[in-house]
Amino acid sequence: MAVEPDPPARRSDQVVLRPAAAEDVPWLLELAGGYEVEPFLAPGAVQGLAESVAAGEAFVAEASDGRAVGAVRAMVVNERSRIGALRSLMIDPAARGRGLGVAVVRAVTARLFEEADVHRVEAEVYGFNAGGLKVFELAGFRREGTRRRAYWRHDGWQDGVTFGLLADERE
Repeated sequence: MAVEPDPPARRSDQVVLRPAAAEDVPWLLELAGGYEVEPFLAPGAVQGLAESVAAGEAFVAEASDGRAVGAVRAMVVNERSRIGALRSLMIDPAARGRGLGVAVVRAVTARLFEEADVHRVEAEVYGFNAGGLKVFELAGFRREGTRRRAYWRHDGWQDGVTFGLLADERE
């Protein structure tokens, strides 16, 4: 489910987050399929990007110069309980190390809280993804648990670390 049919761009101190459009799909596929990004995404994430764009669940992060530096999927996963989820956070490897991942997570989380009226946002990161774990912690999410050996990835079982952020915990 999309956050809203045609949400406007949302600014943070470092990025402008805007809904992804059909013309973004080739760049999104290139970013998601890259050897520095794909290993950290769930299997099937690359194939589902075009559908996420069409459903209004994909967002592109642009730097102040207008250059696309990342993307994320965000959706309401439980309307009754007002739960949102973040999926497929991707930062262009050339733009890493500047806090853009944290800025993207904060911007899309604000969108879910304010525009979709969720009370909780969830995310899950592979246990081997040290950068992803750090991003969610720095963005204010709480580590809620570990799904031990939950996913077959990279020829072995991998943990999934779950995160959550409640509306009243936002910075």
